[in-house]
Amino acid sequence: MASEELVRPVEAAEDWTIPQAWDRYTAAEHAMWDHLFDRQAKMLPGRVADEFLDGLDILRLSKAGIPHFDELSDRLMRATGWQVVAVPGLVPNDVFFEHLANRRFVSGNFIRTPEQLDYLQEPDIFHDVFGHVPLLANPVFADYMQAYGEGGRRALGCNAIDKLARLYWYTVEFGLLRSAEGLRIYGAGIVSSYAESVFALDDPSPNRIGFDLHRLMQTRYRIDDFQQSYFVIDSFEDLLDQTLNTDFAPLYAELEDSVTVAPDALLADDVVLTRGTQAYALSKAAAA
Repeated sequence: MASEELVRPVEAAEDWTIPQAWDRYTAAEHAMWDHLFDRQAKMLPGRVADEFLDGLDILRLSKAGIPHFDELSDRLMRATGWQVVAVPGLVPNDVFFEHLANRRFVSGNFIRTPEQLDYLQEPDIFHDVFGHVPLLANPVFADYMQAYGEGGRRALGCNAIDKLARLYWYTVEFGLLRSAEGLRIYGAGIVSSYAESVFALDDPSPNRIGFDLHRLMQTRYRIDDFQQSYFVIDSFEDLLDQTLNTDFAPLYAELEDSVTVAPDALLADDVVLTRGTQAYALSKAAAA
């Protein structure tokens, strides 16, 4: 939800928040939420991290129309001290980090149209709320998100936003988790996408690589299609521990002169769980 060089809309407060305006949602918009929720809820068990499913239960997210942010925030606040606030769309990096550091998750208040059912460029309320918010009911992941926001505020002064953005992309948006039952998805970009929920776990195309903070922050990513590599954490506790116990300033300095890594690359030191064929990306490139 962060970007650069944005102009604050006149209807937004100084922190870029706006009213959710829940009463303005139409029956068709509530039906779109229900359709998307039903589709994901049926296919995610056995694919998604248990902590995500626990979050759905704790927050009572369901196929019952678009959630009201006040009610959702009340339940989330009781669980982990977080709340959900509406914004008009993408927000500047400093605003995004400030909200996360203060346990506020920013969400768009609009929902996709039928023509955008499986892809839209800007995150909507289904991506933001269904994809992100359930894990914020997990105390460990909730702490990780706050730590990320605090780290983002520091990164602004280090000219390192691009590197920190890769951490968010490959964990919060497109992360995989290694569980006793096998790989599970937890990143919101996967969880909220029917097609990528299948691709990320089942398709032979992408690489699946053991999480390494240094490696990950060198690696470019795809914003226009399925990922060519996914990074796999061992646990949310380990992810939080590495984030809290890493001095990012020297890491940023070290990475400043390093060459970035292509999204499909495998390196000699990688812990390779799946060596992808890259067949999907190659076929798309050949057809272009």
